[in-house]
Amino acid sequence: MNDKEQIDLLVSRYKTLKQEIGKVIVGQDEAIDSLLTAVFGDGHCLLLGVPGLAKTLMVNTLSRTLGLTFSRIQFTPDLMPSDITGSEILDENRQFRFVKGPVFAGIVLADEINRTPPKTQAALLEAMQERRVTAHGNTYPLPSPFFVLATQNPIEQEGTYPLPEAQLDRFMFNVRLDYPSLDEEIQIVKQTTVAPTAEVNQVLSAEDILAIQQTIRRMPVADNVVQHAVNLVRQTRPASTQAIKQSDNQTISRYISWGAGPRASQYLIIGARCHAALNGKYSPDIEDVNAVALNVLRHRIVRNYFAEAEGISTDDIILQLLKQ
Repeated sequence: MNDKEQIDLLVSRYKTLKQEIGKVIVGQDEAIDSLLTAVFGDGHCLLLGVPGLAKTLMVNTLSRTLGLTFSRIQFTPDLMPSDITGSEILDENRQFRFVKGPVFAGIVLADEINRTPPKTQAALLEAMQERRVTAHGNTYPLPSPFFVLATQNPIEQEGTYPLPEAQLDRFMFNVRLDYPSLDEEIQIVKQTTVAPTAEVNQVLSAEDILAIQQTIRRMPVADNVVQHAVNLVRQTRPASTQAIKQSDNQTISRYISWGAGPRASQYLIIGARCHAALNGKYSPDIEDVNAVALNVLRHRIVRNYFAEAEGISTDDIILQLLKQ
């Protein structure tokens, strides 16, 4: 099967995936699209949303439709790194044996990741970047494909630890979940207050996902699209000479203390490829880059005091860049 046929098949399976997930999850179409884009782009995803928006259920349902093993880690202040990666035990033969932790799964849900100290958060760094775990001098490969989907409550700050920038940069997407609409909430209440009847069917396998990822990596990208993505990222850096002036003659640097790095440019292109493929296109264009820009840049831009004082959000800054 050539790449064109593979993309055509992906579009068909993508619709089936949405239908299967829709049996359990009402609404949240944009969040589901972003999750699937991150999966097919071989990237990790951070989900931001208040409690009760079905973040955990969404990830669990996604793992079942993709045929991947699922593991949930509830992050708490007393969680230790070995509780994530695993530890050595002395077995009945008085030999040390490594017992794998919950990180050894196809999809790992890091629930409320900001409730554990940075020391424990760092246990995921090697797993997310190198797809392996080093413990007691030995290295253990993680399953392939491997995804970390982390959730975070954006409104509650007591008892939480901000994620370090190095940790945030490992996530391909930062997806924000909003409240459902009136009709969606009515449907949620009707659907969840009776005996559950919907059963989710598996649509893809691990081998299918790996083949899709390889196809997306081979998609051709025009030079002007790459140039657009790189320029967009460089414009978030206050020291860059390409910082765009706004209509009030103030520069973007007025509101940013730290901009996005080269990994953002890479994820913009990968995300654009996935977005194009899921919409039946064989090569991404500038519209595909802009479509994933919010999710890619949202957690890579650090606002300064002026932005916070004037109520300028990170999304406001990115949208301003996209308008230029």
